[in-house]
Amino acid sequence: MTDLVRPDGRPQGRSDRCPGRCSAGHPDGHLDWRPARARSVTLRHDRVRGLDLLVLPERVVVLRGAAASILALCDGERDVRAIVAELERRHPGAPVADEVPVFLDRLRHEGWLR
Repeated sequence: MTDLVRPDGRPQGRSDRCPGRCSAGHPDGHLDWRPARARSVTLRHDRVRGLDLLVLPERVVVLRGAAASILALCDGERDVRAIVAELERRHPGAPVADEVPVFLDRLRHEGWLR
């Protein structure tokens, strides 16, 4: 994923984010938040190249690892807790509870999730 950047192009530091524990600084990692892709963002699979893509206005992000399966669960119906529970069921022993809320927060602050 790309680093967070201010509108003036300088990297965003921790002090520019909210105080707290999640990647954006929010205290509980937004576990009650029901993430959904922003209206201008589409999740696609490129069959020719075998890649999962996040298609944004004037930009395409190649997704690696489990990113596409995480984003596929971001339907606006499930909260972060339910997404984590589903991924823990699919991937026992993986550090889902630690990594997924941080990943989702980062995408939210990029503007890719709402």
